[in-house]
Amino acid sequence: MKNPLEVKAFGVHLRQLRDAKKLSQQELADLADVAKITIQRIENGKYSATIDVLISIARALKIPLSDLINFLTPKVKKK
Repeated sequence: MKNPLEVKAFGVHLRQLRDAKKLSQQELADLADVAKITIQRIENGKYSATIDVLISIARALKIPLSDLINFLTPKVKKK
């Protein structure tokens, strides 16, 4: 995984979006036509989603793809 901090930050962002829509992981998975484990792995920063999965999730959440991928990545302190 090239950018683990960004993958983790995206997972947190997705969870916030899902919670705001009051959807469970299973409900989002069903709406996006992906496996629940995929949603779990994305939210836990264990999986870097493909573009087709991102598009499906954005449609399921009824938000533009740009809103889905617009999130803040934590700054890393340089040593």
